[in-house]
Amino acid sequence: MSNDARLDEERSTSRRSQILNLSYYDTSDSAPKETYKGLISVDEMRNLKIVPIRHDQNHILFGILNTTPPNTLSLLKDRFQDQLISFALISESGFREYIDIYDPPPKVEYKDISLKTSENVDLVSEVSNILEQINAADMLAYLVNEAHKLNASDIHIESKKEFVLIRFRIDGILHSIAKVSYDKYRVLLGAIASAGNISTNAKEAQQGHISQKVKMADGSLIDVNVRIETIKTINNVDVVMRLFNMDRAMYSLDNLGLSQTERETVDQIIKKPSGLVMIVGPTGSGKTTTLYSMINALSTDQRKIITIEDPVEYQFDDITQISVEAGVDLSKPINFSDQIKSILRLDPDIIMVGEVRDGETARIALQAALTGHLVLTTFHADSAAGAVSRLIDIIGENPLFVSSIRLIMAQRLVRKLDDSSKVEYSPSEAEMNKISEVINSLPSTVSKPDLSQVKFYKANPTEDNPFGYKGQIAIREQFKVSDQIISLINNYKNYIPNAIEIEKAAIQSGMQTMLQDGILKVIQGITTLEEVFRVVG
Repeated sequence: MSNDARLDEERSTSRRSQILNLSYYDTSDSAPKETYKGLISVDEMRNLKIVPIRHDQNHILFGILNTTPPNTLSLLKDRFQDQLISFALISESGFREYIDIYDPPPKVEYKDISLKTSENVDLVSEVSNILEQINAADMLAYLVNEAHKLNASDIHIESKKEFVLIRFRIDGILHSIAKVSYDKYRVLLGAIASAGNISTNAKEAQQGHISQKVKMADGSLIDVNVRIETIKTINNVDVVMRLFNMDRAMYSLDNLGLSQTERETVDQIIKKPSGLVMIVGPTGSGKTTTLYSMINALSTDQRKIITIEDPVEYQFDDITQISVEAGVDLSKPINFSDQIKSILRLDPDIIMVGEVRDGETARIALQAALTGHLVLTTFHADSAAGAVSRLIDIIGENPLFVSSIRLIMAQRLVRKLDDSSKVEYSPSEAEMNKISEVINSLPSTVSKPDLSQVKFYKANPTEDNPFGYKGQIAIREQFKVSDQIISLINNYKNYIPNAIEIEKAAIQSGMQTMLQDGILKVIQGITTLEEVFRVVG
């Protein structure tokens, strides 16, 4: 509890004592509290809601609550007839502090979560035991802190029939961390709901956000910054918490793993900021990180940048950020389009829209891009060509919109090989045939590697790294509008070109696909064929 909150509680208790015509005792003093264990048992203290605060040869002062049973006062006076007995109202927090002094809770040893094996049976048992012993706030802070240490992107809390399973998503793969009882889960869910301003009884899906510092029982201070997604299942409520890292230095174009060609394209956009830039991919593909890295590079004293987000995930001091939060009821759509209309009157140079979700938002974003603004946004689609096809579908035929597109970058995340343990191997004939097929299909602008001179690597599990992978990297494709693309779209009058036709035209214009980018990263020894095929298909 913060100092301000404790002060408010003590003031409230003092006012209540006046109403009840009782003395008031301030327990917020940091001085050591004396104990008198021989007077009454701890069980009586808990049941009767009383604690001895002062005691000498002739007098005993008991701290009581407004919930202390009325007959308790007369019972104590009868019990200690040779003493002068008095009572003072104390706060709930003060009462809990005294109880912890009289009956100290067992000391919890917070063990670091370490994934040393792929099964994690002992780990699940150890972490489950820790979670069963600690309070709700500590549970939340402990899980978030350990997830950060392991570079996890999400914490999944899943209600099963007999227990609740907690898993971390690390490098795109889920790992079991703990199993807790439903009694303990209800406590944790209550803490999450209270901090994230969501309901534990809602039937519809909900979104929330927690940004706070939690002081653990061992005195450590944990920064909890997560986005919450909840949904009702047949067993209970499932929760996913997306972790955020507030270190702005992480959001740099240098950290995105862009190829030389990809980086040149992005640098051209930064030099001449206008038009539409769209980052495409499924949930968890690193779209927001790419978007913020671009925003970070674009931010200068000469430019005004305004963002519209749901909610604001990373806070930048030199950027105007607007939070358009969904709140509890996700059935009510967020009106991004009205927000864009409003901020255009503020004369921005660059606009970032967290996500294009409907035709109206897409139309206004494209109009803003056509009038000299740079508009950056994200979009859910399988590929860059798929995004173009969907845009045409939702906004209708409009020859002008195509010319406003500067870049559509589609991306997926693959796991990177652990350079300290990866081992060389010889691909099978089928694998080499597939690699050759992809390499031979590369655009003429890309130099084709000599496969006879390439060393191929695979993951090698070790005691320190049971998976053989460490970190993630994006594989990408960059869609830029060419004359062939414009001709393709404008030639259709009563028929929308599908993603396959658009992708074919883009490849003929020199676009490198995600599969091709992934295979090139295999050849460079960055990832494996299994990873590329797992992610791209």
